[in-house]
Amino acid sequence: MAYAGFWKRFAAVWIDSLITSVISTILGILYVFLYILPKALSADAENVAEMNAEFQGYWIVINLAIAWIYYSVFESSSKQGTLGKLAVGIKVTDMHGNRIKVGIAFGRNFTKLFSMMIFFIGFIMVAFAKRKQGLHDITAGCLVVRKDAAAPDSNESREDSTAD
Repeated sequence: MAYAGFWKRFAAVWIDSLITSVISTILGILYVFLYILPKALSADAENVAEMNAEFQGYWIVINLAIAWIYYSVFESSSKQGTLGKLAVGIKVTDMHGNRIKVGIAFGRNFTKLFSMMIFFIGFIMVAFAKRKQGLHDITAGCLVVRKDAAAPDSNESREDSTAD
């Protein structure tokens, strides 16, 4: 099986970050125009500062939720990957090359938060692990492989093919 290496996965995350940023920005603008602006126009300066702090808290939650849902839904879909992963030709599978269930995808993507909190070590692991797995892949029992990769047992000679 041809595992997806660090740089392919990095490129996919970069593409996906652009997509989720656009979605977050659109939702953030809608939130400001539909909720914050009407209140700000009818409030005093003290309440506006309070609303700004409230919005910043919501903004963090909105961004995390959008990314979590985006990655989980796409990776558990029949395409087995986000738009970024599809663009670079990789997909997420279980340890046998099968599509992952949505619950596994949600857990896998939740674990990414922990990898971020430990200085991204869980992501950097991809560059050095034999199967190119990050912490979130290991905990969820997943692999990220090239889309053109053979099934796990059909071509063992491709096992160590990770050059990208």
